[in-house]
Amino acid sequence: MVLTPYDERRERLLKIAASVFAAKGYHSTTMRGLARVSGMSLAGIYHYFAGKDEILYLIQERCFTRVIEGAAQAIAGCTTATEKLERFIHHHVTFFAGHMDEMKILSHEAQSLSAERIEGVNQLKKNYVGLLVGLLKELDPRPPSPDDVDPRVAAYSLFGMMNWIYTWYDPQGEISPESLASQFVQLFLNGINTQVTHGGA
Repeated sequence: MVLTPYDERRERLLKIAASVFAAKGYHSTTMRGLARVSGMSLAGIYHYFAGKDEILYLIQERCFTRVIEGAAQAIAGCTTATEKLERFIHHHVTFFAGHMDEMKILSHEAQSLSAERIEGVNQLKKNYVGLLVGLLKELDPRPPSPDDVDPRVAAYSLFGMMNWIYTWYDPQGEISPESLASQFVQLFLNGINTQVTHGGA
């Protein structure tokens, strides 16, 4: 999709706002502060956005939309349930390794939106979780038994492992996003005991 100059400036402002929200917090950030950081006038910011709530909403809505669309593309054409899950994990980790500010905002500012906008973002989140739950169910098509791990527990556990990388991970460091994703795949599918045993053999 070719962006117009208007859209390009809007995207740039959203990226700047994500950086500021991630660093200072949504509630500590003012529209005047965003104008100052972006180098635009306050009136210029309001030309693109109705207010701070809309900016936060668009950051979250666009991030979820893009990660969902990318995940669907990543698993398209896969022939096994394991391959689909591997592709899903790789896409999620590499996507957010390039959007660390947005990841922090999704984690910390989920409830900062106005009530009318939270519902839309929550539906996108529900769709994304549902996608992963479906992939996990495909791993074992047998009827569930009381001793089985609930797919939703497994899904939220995997998201918990992946979604906090912004607190410790440096995409420019020794571990590349692709390598990190591969290690998450191994940990989630095989467990730490297998990895330690193999590494020590």
